[in-house]
Amino acid sequence: MRCSGDSAVKQFLNPTLWQRLASMSAAELLDRARQDIAKRRDAMLYRLGRRFEGDAPLAATAAPAHFFFEPGELADLVALYRSRFPDEAKALLERAERICRHRFDLLGYEDVDYGPEIDWHLDAVNGRSAPRKPWHQIRLLDFEEVGDAKVTWELNRHQHFFTLALAECMTRDGRFAGELVRQWTSWRADNPYPIGINWASSLEVAFRAMSWLWARSLLEKCPHVSGEFRAEMLRALALGARHIETHFSTYSSPNTHLLGEAMGLFFIGTLCPELPRAEGWQRKSWRIILEHAEQKVLDDGFYFEQSTYYHVYALDFFLHARILAAVKGIAVPAEFDQTIRNMLELLCVLGCAGMPPRWGDDDGGRVFDGRRNRAEHLLDPLSTGAALFGRGDFKSVAGGLRAETLWLLGRRGAEKFDQIPAQAPERQSAYFRESGICVMAGSEAPGQQMAIDAGPLGGGTGGHSHADTLGLHLAVDGQECLGDAGTYRYVTASGDRNAFRGSAAHNVLLVDGKDHAELGGPFSWRSRPNVQVELWVAGESFDLLAAGHDGYARLPKPVRHLRSVFYLRNQFWLVRDIVLGSGAHDLEINWHLAPGMQPETTGANRFRAEASGRAAIVFLVPDGHGWQPSLETGWYSPAYGRKVQSPMLRFRQRAQLPAEFATMICVTGAGVEAPDSLVRMDAHASGVSGYEINTAQARHVLIFSECDGDWALGPWSSDAKVFYCRRTMSGALQQLAFVQGSFVKHNNQKVLFADRRATRCEACREAAGWRISCPAGETVKIAELPEKAN
Repeated sequence: MRCSGDSAVKQFLNPTLWQRLASMSAAELLDRARQDIAKRRDAMLYRLGRRFEGDAPLAATAAPAHFFFEPGELADLVALYRSRFPDEAKALLERAERICRHRFDLLGYEDVDYGPEIDWHLDAVNGRSAPRKPWHQIRLLDFEEVGDAKVTWELNRHQHFFTLALAECMTRDGRFAGELVRQWTSWRADNPYPIGINWASSLEVAFRAMSWLWARSLLEKCPHVSGEFRAEMLRALALGARHIETHFSTYSSPNTHLLGEAMGLFFIGTLCPELPRAEGWQRKSWRIILEHAEQKVLDDGFYFEQSTYYHVYALDFFLHARILAAVKGIAVPAEFDQTIRNMLELLCVLGCAGMPPRWGDDDGGRVFDGRRNRAEHLLDPLSTGAALFGRGDFKSVAGGLRAETLWLLGRRGAEKFDQIPAQAPERQSAYFRESGICVMAGSEAPGQQMAIDAGPLGGGTGGHSHADTLGLHLAVDGQECLGDAGTYRYVTASGDRNAFRGSAAHNVLLVDGKDHAELGGPFSWRSRPNVQVELWVAGESFDLLAAGHDGYARLPKPVRHLRSVFYLRNQFWLVRDIVLGSGAHDLEINWHLAPGMQPETTGANRFRAEASGRAAIVFLVPDGHGWQPSLETGWYSPAYGRKVQSPMLRFRQRAQLPAEFATMICVTGAGVEAPDSLVRMDAHASGVSGYEINTAQARHVLIFSECDGDWALGPWSSDAKVFYCRRTMSGALQQLAFVQGSFVKHNNQKVLFADRRATRCEACREAAGWRISCPAGETVKIAELPEKAN
């Protein structure tokens, strides 16, 4: 953007600018200065009449390098694709016909009409065409100037070229190849370098290059594609590579932007060896990809941006790069393979109950097929991972072969996938320490899994993270029941960006109506909560998480939020929220239900939600809780650019701190009935609270302690942080458990005791007597128990 004299002076004197410059290393300052000089030089040369062409032979002097498949394998792959995916192949041909009429499916938008002549700078959804000026002068986040750049860029990624090229392979009548050539030629004429929005992101240049190379490979033997067109495409690819290499997002966006740029350059450098600089591009980009895997993937396998969608995005890039490298005889380090396996294993755990949680931003795009951008498509990489690494658990969770796997690994990959015995992974709870992901999984039908985000916002500015700390996601039998609202759009005229990434759009507690992370720009947070996991226990019969954050410490009267989640396997979750601080505050807890679920009030403290074909979810809160419940309507975005209404359950209270609230969540069905009541026990000392849960078959007691020493509540006393017991309706003790304690007493009589503090103890009455379970190296003894306990 050009500045007037006054605005330039103001920008120069801006203290924030100087603070930012002072924080940069010498290497970053030099790289940014080099890029700034390069973009201004190219713009000046263009104004002086220079027209940029890539450094490439004037004619295609050699056959292109082999792609993921050999040229002779293409006909067989096309036939196999049509036989293995007949419905998908039919839909692809129909989509190709629409593309010929310039009607496109982009992100969450369907059948977007671009008219007889495509304006490649147009956001047709919002009716705004970006200005034709040097790319660095375009205000990309100015809705009035460009609309939503993501819509424009999605079209200009040219992933629909794969659709046209494959349709040509199936029909061989020249129509689809001719349309592809016309669109490509039109694009070249409408996007001279360096003019326009389609040069403003090196990542978009990289995506476009990968699409061209897929199309070139599919049409290599097509008689309807001329040698002149192939030579022109080669020169265009060289120009794209020059732009990517010059404008790597090394410091501006060292995330999937940099990774995707390296991937595009790797494609060009590997598949266009006739280009003079191809070998150097290949080496440089491969190094960046390997470094990115080493530095940006956490030790537990989650991508550092703390976004499920971006985790899958990065995983797709890594898989494509790894497979192409192996095909071309490039050494693949064992550490790179292990990183990919770690990412796949984490995704496999998140997908065990079906749809994984959609933490953080949903970009709306995909590396291979941009239309597979819904939550149910996030498990696609497991198909390729199963064939690549011979993993039956990946195959089971993926649910079937994906077409992407066929195109990446060929017939041999599809056959290997078929030969691997599907092995359903054991449903088990897990804690991923670096990312803070906690998974609580049931082992019986209906399959149920709760995932909790107890991790930090993503690295850097946290640009693709949401204010969802300690948020919950619940999937049952493959269906999402409790989830986040999604992303909707990055740029709008109405401010939806902040609404969808704010705390109110997630299953968390809010204080005074504020987000627990303070908003910065559209892709940054000014302040972020520090999250601390106090307890994580995965026992034989229960799971426990206790965590807290200081996101509201910035308030005039600072507040700290603690959340404990206790899961009695296959029975219920108890979610306990504590708000510490002083003074009166407005508190709010939201439960966002998936679209299609129908909530209803079934009692003074009881709510039920179910949808056709899904198990019912029951919410139960304590008698006399003092909070104001309401059933309301919120928003849910299933894909970028699309939103639908969804139900939500909200609790509000103006409370004097400290305050506490508990919510029981139960999945009913398969013999599991929701508890009848949830009663908070009377406590005569601070720092300890308990709940009695009554069902038709049993009575449960659950006690939490924030005390450092002994406590007593009702007939029970202990020094444990958490205590649980279950007895029959007649009073017979059936189960006892505690976390971080050394004794439990009932009516001042020892029940469980140890010489030193034990991490966990579970005692269960069986036919042969009491069975005690503790971690290895710990011992807890049980006293002679009364037959019944009051």
